[in-house]
Amino acid sequence: MAVRIQEAASVRLDEIYRFTRDRWGDAQADTYINGLFQTFARIESRSVNSRPVPAEFGVDGYVFRYESHFVYWRWLSNGDIGIVTILHQRMHQIEWLKDAFGL
Repeated sequence: MAVRIQEAASVRLDEIYRFTRDRWGDAQADTYINGLFQTFARIESRSVNSRPVPAEFGVDGYVFRYESHFVYWRWLSNGDIGIVTILHQRMHQIEWLKDAFGL
């Protein structure tokens, strides 16, 4: 089993890194992104408190909160974990999710 960062999540990781670096410096950006990746690695062991994405979003997946962000993921057909997208708590979740899940 592996964790796969899907395209929308990859773009968001880059944006999060740049924003954090520009606002708080390289060390904080590295710490935040490394923390996200460490959390991704804990999904399979269920040591991350994920919940199903609410039905009104119309997507099949799970979500958990990491500090100021919500991480959306799903099981891929080969059993791997797909990190679909990562949204800041202030983003309009439904529209971003529909784009990330291709709906």
